[in-house]
Amino acid sequence: MARSIETTVESHGVHRITLARPDVHNAFDDTVIRELYDTLESLKSTSPRILVLQAQGKSFSGGADLNWMKKSASYSREENYRDAQALSSMLNALDSFPATTIAAVQGAALGGGVGLAACCDIAIASTSAVFALTEVRLGLVPGTISPFVIQAIGARQARRYFTSAERFDAVKAQQLGIVHEVVEPDALADRVDELINQLLQSSPDAQRSAKHLVKWVAPRVAGGNGIDQSLLDDTAAAIADARASDEGREGVSAFLYKRKPDWLVS
Repeated sequence: MARSIETTVESHGVHRITLARPDVHNAFDDTVIRELYDTLESLKSTSPRILVLQAQGKSFSGGADLNWMKKSASYSREENYRDAQALSSMLNALDSFPATTIAAVQGAALGGGVGLAACCDIAIASTSAVFALTEVRLGLVPGTISPFVIQAIGARQARRYFTSAERFDAVKAQQLGIVHEVVEPDALADRVDELINQLLQSSPDAQRSAKHLVKWVAPRVAGGNGIDQSLLDDTAAAIADARASDEGREGVSAFLYKRKPDWLVS
Protein backbone atom coordinates (compact mmCIF):
# COMPACT_ATOMS: atom_id res chain seq x y z
CA MET A 1 0.00 0.00 0.00
CA ALA A 2 1.41 3.39 -1.01
CA ARG A 3 2.30 5.76 1.77
CA SER A 4 0.54 9.09 2.06
CA ILE A 5 3.86 10.89 2.45
CA GLU A 6 7.29 10.48 0.90
CA THR A 7 10.54 11.10 2.76
CA THR A 8 13.88 11.83 1.13
CA VAL A 9 17.28 12.35 2.72
CA GLU A 10 19.83 14.67 1.13
CA SER A 11 23.39 15.48 2.10
CA HIS A 12 24.34 17.46 5.21
CA GLY A 13 21.30 16.35 7.22
CA VAL A 14 18.65 17.84 4.95
CA HIS A 15 15.35 15.92 4.97
CA ARG A 16 12.25 16.46 2.87
CA ILE A 17 8.74 15.29 3.70
CA THR A 18 6.38 15.43 0.74
CA LEU A 19 2.62 15.16 1.08
CA ALA A 20 1.79 12.65 -1.65
CA ARG A 21 -1.98 12.60 -2.08
CA PRO A 22 -2.43 15.11 -4.90
CA ASP A 23 -5.65 13.45 -6.09
CA VAL A 24 -7.37 14.55 -2.85
CA HIS A 25 -5.47 17.86 -2.49
CA ASN A 26 -3.17 16.32 0.15
CA ALA A 27 -6.00 16.28 2.65
CA PHE A 28 -5.56 14.87 6.15
CA ASP A 29 -6.99 11.60 7.37
CA ASP A 30 -5.99 9.41 10.28
CA THR A 31 -3.41 7.58 8.13
CA VAL A 32 -1.71 10.80 6.99
CA ILE A 33 -1.64 12.11 10.55
CA ARG A 34 -0.11 8.89 11.88
CA GLU A 35 2.48 8.70 9.10
CA LEU A 36 3.50 12.32 9.58
CA TYR A 37 3.79 11.92 13.34
CA ASP A 38 5.79 8.69 13.09
CA THR A 39 8.11 10.19 10.48
CA LEU A 40 8.77 13.33 12.52
CA GLU A 41 9.49 11.29 15.62
CA SER A 42 11.85 8.92 13.81
CA LEU A 43 13.75 11.77 12.15
CA LYS A 44 14.58 13.29 15.53
CA SER A 45 17.09 10.50 16.17
CA THR A 46 19.03 11.22 12.97
CA SER A 47 20.49 14.61 14.06
CA PRO A 48 18.69 16.48 11.27
CA ARG A 49 19.86 19.92 10.19
CA ILE A 50 16.88 21.04 8.09
CA LEU A 51 13.43 19.67 7.36
CA VAL A 52 11.46 20.81 4.30
CA LEU A 53 7.71 20.15 4.22
CA GLN A 54 6.34 20.25 0.70
CA ALA A 55 3.52 18.74 -1.36
CA GLN A 56 2.73 17.22 -4.72
CA GLY A 57 0.11 18.56 -7.09
CA LYS A 58 -1.87 21.78 -7.14
CA SER A 59 -2.62 22.00 -3.39
CA PHE A 60 -0.37 22.15 -0.35
CA SER A 61 -3.13 20.67 1.82
CA GLY A 62 -6.89 20.99 1.56
CA GLY A 63 -7.47 20.25 5.23
CA ALA A 64 -9.58 17.31 6.34
CA ASP A 65 -10.25 14.43 3.96
CA LEU A 66 -13.93 14.08 3.01
CA ASN A 67 -14.04 10.32 3.60
CA TRP A 68 -12.42 10.78 6.98
CA MET A 69 -15.01 13.42 7.84
CA LYS A 70 -17.80 11.05 6.84
CA LYS A 71 -16.35 8.35 9.06
CA SER A 72 -15.89 10.69 12.01
CA ALA A 73 -19.51 11.83 11.74
CA SER A 74 -20.52 8.54 13.36
CA TYR A 75 -17.85 8.68 16.06
CA SER A 76 -18.70 9.13 19.70
CA ARG A 77 -17.43 12.23 21.48
CA GLU A 78 -14.61 10.16 23.00
CA GLU A 79 -13.60 8.77 19.61
CA ASN A 80 -13.54 12.26 18.14
CA TYR A 81 -11.45 13.43 21.08
CA ARG A 82 -8.84 10.71 20.49
CA ASP A 83 -8.83 11.53 16.77
CA ALA A 84 -8.24 15.22 17.51
CA GLN A 85 -5.52 14.39 20.02
CA ALA A 86 -3.62 12.51 17.32
CA LEU A 87 -3.75 15.58 15.08
CA SER A 88 -2.65 17.84 17.94
CA SER A 89 0.30 15.53 18.66
CA MET A 90 1.39 15.57 15.01
CA LEU A 91 1.20 19.37 14.80
CA ASN A 92 3.14 19.71 18.04
CA ALA A 93 5.79 17.29 16.76
CA LEU A 94 6.26 19.56 13.76
CA ASP A 95 6.16 22.78 15.80
CA SER A 96 8.72 21.46 18.30
CA PHE A 97 10.94 19.64 15.77
CA PRO A 98 14.55 20.27 16.85
CA ALA A 99 15.91 21.24 13.42
CA THR A 100 14.93 24.27 11.36
CA THR A 101 11.77 23.57 9.37
CA ILE A 102 10.71 25.12 6.06
CA ALA A 103 7.21 24.95 4.56
CA ALA A 104 7.07 25.28 0.77
CA VAL A 105 3.44 26.22 0.08
CA GLN A 106 2.84 25.87 -3.65
CA GLY A 107 -0.97 25.89 -3.68
CA ALA A 108 -4.08 25.94 -1.54
CA ALA A 109 -3.58 25.64 2.23
CA LEU A 110 -6.96 25.27 3.90
CA GLY A 111 -7.80 24.51 7.51
CA GLY A 112 -5.14 22.10 8.73
CA GLY A 113 -2.95 23.14 5.81
CA VAL A 114 -2.68 26.58 7.39
CA GLY A 115 -1.77 24.82 10.62
CA LEU A 116 1.11 22.97 8.96
CA ALA A 117 2.54 26.20 7.54
CA ALA A 118 2.17 27.95 10.90
CA CYS A 119 4.08 25.17 12.67
CA CYS A 120 7.18 25.60 10.49
CA ASP A 121 9.99 28.00 11.37
CA ILE A 122 10.11 29.41 7.84
CA ALA A 123 7.23 29.41 5.37
CA ILE A 124 7.60 30.37 1.72
CA ALA A 125 4.50 30.60 -0.48
CA SER A 126 3.94 30.73 -4.20
CA THR A 127 1.82 33.54 -5.58
CA SER A 128 -0.61 30.81 -6.63
CA ALA A 129 -1.24 29.76 -3.02
CA VAL A 130 -4.53 30.56 -1.30
CA PHE A 131 -5.37 30.24 2.37
CA ALA A 132 -8.50 29.89 4.48
CA LEU A 133 -9.62 28.70 7.89
CA THR A 134 -12.90 27.19 6.76
CA GLU A 135 -13.99 25.10 9.74
CA VAL A 136 -16.94 27.28 10.78
CA ARG A 137 -18.58 26.71 7.39
CA LEU A 138 -18.94 23.08 8.45
CA GLY A 139 -20.20 23.91 11.91
CA LEU A 140 -16.77 23.20 13.40
CA VAL A 141 -13.92 25.20 14.93
CA PRO A 142 -10.17 25.17 14.13
CA GLY A 143 -9.47 23.68 17.55
CA THR A 144 -6.32 21.63 17.10
CA ILE A 145 -4.56 24.15 14.86
CA SER A 146 -5.58 27.20 16.90
CA PRO A 147 -2.52 27.35 19.22
CA PHE A 148 -0.14 27.30 16.28
CA VAL A 149 -2.08 29.68 14.05
CA ILE A 150 -2.69 32.18 16.87
CA GLN A 151 1.01 31.96 17.70
CA ALA A 152 1.70 32.99 14.09
CA ILE A 153 -0.94 35.70 13.49
CA GLY A 154 -2.06 36.85 16.94
CA ALA A 155 -5.46 36.84 18.61
CA ARG A 156 -6.90 39.88 16.86
CA GLN A 157 -6.39 38.51 13.36
CA ALA A 158 -7.49 35.03 14.46
CA ARG A 159 -10.82 36.41 15.65
CA ARG A 160 -11.49 37.65 12.13
CA TYR A 161 -10.30 34.73 10.04
CA PHE A 162 -11.51 31.97 12.38
CA THR A 163 -15.04 33.39 12.20
CA SER A 164 -15.21 34.71 8.62
CA ALA A 165 -13.70 31.64 6.88
CA GLU A 166 -12.78 33.99 4.04
CA ARG A 167 -10.10 33.06 1.54
CA PHE A 168 -7.00 35.20 1.18
CA ASP A 169 -3.98 35.19 -1.06
CA ALA A 170 -0.30 34.64 -0.34
CA VAL A 171 0.42 38.36 0.03
CA LYS A 172 -2.21 38.64 2.77
CA ALA A 173 -0.83 35.47 4.36
CA GLN A 174 2.55 37.19 4.50
CA GLN A 175 1.02 40.32 6.05
CA LEU A 176 -0.68 38.17 8.68
CA GLY A 177 2.49 36.25 9.52
CA ILE A 178 1.55 32.81 8.21
CA VAL A 179 4.31 32.96 5.60
CA HIS A 180 7.54 34.92 5.47
CA GLU A 181 8.03 35.32 1.74
CA VAL A 182 6.01 35.12 -1.47
CA VAL A 183 7.66 34.16 -4.74
CA GLU A 184 6.56 33.28 -8.24
CA PRO A 185 5.60 29.62 -8.72
CA ASP A 186 8.65 28.76 -10.81
CA ALA A 187 10.95 30.34 -8.20
CA LEU A 188 9.67 28.45 -5.15
CA ALA A 189 12.00 25.44 -5.34
CA ASP A 190 15.05 27.62 -5.99
CA ARG A 191 14.21 29.91 -3.07
CA VAL A 192 13.87 26.94 -0.73
CA ASP A 193 17.27 25.67 -1.91
CA GLU A 194 18.78 29.12 -1.31
CA LEU A 195 17.47 29.07 2.26
CA ILE A 196 18.84 25.58 2.81
CA ASN A 197 22.30 26.70 1.65
CA GLN A 198 22.14 29.72 3.92
CA LEU A 199 21.04 27.68 6.93
CA LEU A 200 23.89 25.23 6.40
CA GLN A 201 26.43 28.04 6.97
CA SER A 202 25.56 28.33 10.66
CA SER A 203 26.34 26.25 13.73
CA PRO A 204 23.94 23.27 14.02
CA ASP A 205 23.91 23.39 17.83
CA ALA A 206 23.41 27.15 17.87
CA GLN A 207 20.48 26.90 15.47
CA ARG A 208 18.76 24.32 17.65
CA SER A 209 19.42 26.42 20.75
CA ALA A 210 18.22 29.62 19.05
CA LYS A 211 14.96 27.93 18.07
CA HIS A 212 14.51 26.75 21.65
CA LEU A 213 15.37 30.24 22.92
CA VAL A 214 12.46 31.81 21.03
CA LYS A 215 9.98 29.23 22.31
CA TRP A 216 11.28 29.67 25.83
CA VAL A 217 11.51 33.48 25.96
CA ALA A 218 8.43 34.53 23.96
CA PRO A 219 5.76 33.29 26.41
CA ARG A 220 7.63 34.81 29.33
CA VAL A 221 7.74 38.21 27.65
CA ALA A 222 4.07 37.96 26.70
CA GLY A 223 2.97 36.52 30.01
CA GLY A 224 2.40 39.85 31.75
CA ASN A 225 5.60 40.05 33.76
CA GLY A 226 7.51 41.89 31.06
CA ILE A 227 11.29 41.70 31.04
CA ASP A 228 12.07 40.97 34.65
CA GLN A 229 15.37 40.18 36.33
CA SER A 230 14.73 36.46 36.21
CA LEU A 231 14.43 36.58 32.42
CA LEU A 232 17.55 38.74 32.14
CA ASP A 233 19.49 36.26 34.29
CA ASP A 234 18.27 33.26 32.32
CA THR A 235 19.08 34.77 28.92
CA ALA A 236 22.52 35.81 30.16
CA ALA A 237 23.04 32.18 31.16
CA ALA A 238 21.99 31.10 27.67
CA ILE A 239 24.69 33.15 25.95
CA ALA A 240 27.25 32.14 28.57
CA ASP A 241 26.50 28.47 27.89
CA ALA A 242 26.78 29.07 24.15
CA ARG A 243 30.14 30.83 24.49
CA ALA A 244 31.48 27.92 26.54
CA SER A 245 30.22 25.26 24.13
CA ASP A 246 32.46 23.52 21.59
CA GLU A 247 30.73 25.10 18.61
CA GLY A 248 30.66 28.50 20.31
CA ARG A 249 34.42 28.39 20.87
CA GLU A 250 34.99 27.14 17.32
CA GLY A 251 32.82 29.85 15.79
CA VAL A 252 34.48 32.70 17.65
CA SER A 253 37.94 31.31 16.95
CA ALA A 254 37.17 30.98 13.23
CA PHE A 255 35.89 34.55 13.12
CA LEU A 256 38.93 35.97 14.94
CA TYR A 257 41.44 34.06 12.83
CA LYS A 258 39.56 34.59 9.56
CA ARG A 259 39.06 30.93 8.73
CA LYS A 260 36.02 28.80 8.08
CA PRO A 261 34.44 27.07 11.10
CA ASP A 262 34.62 23.29 10.98
CA TRP A 263 30.85 22.88 10.52
CA LEU A 264 30.75 25.02 7.38
CA VAL A 265 29.38 23.33 4.30
CA SER A 266 31.32 24.29 1.18
